[in-house]
Amino acid sequence: MEKEKNKKKAYWSATLKLLGVMLSIWILTSFGASIVFAEFLNKIKLGGYPLGFWFAQQGSIYIYIIIIFVYIYFMGRIDKKYDFHEKEEGE
Repeated sequence: MEKEKNKKKAYWSATLKLLGVMLSIWILTSFGASIVFAEFLNKIKLGGYPLGFWFAQQGSIYIYIIIIFVYIYFMGRIDKKYDFHEKEEGE
């Protein structure tokens, strides 16, 4: 019983750590690149547009999509590591 409880705690800890990393990336992209560092990034051009503007309009969306796929990948690994993955049909 204690082993199962420790396994669940470790699973939850790993899940929260992954969420923390993903949210940090999201915050850095949303507020950092688009607002806080926009002036600095505007000195760099991407496709003829200032990079700060590009991040505010397009780049953040691409980063969000990448975050979703990275989250799915790592969450699947965490689920399998702690044996919390969904059972396949026939199992």
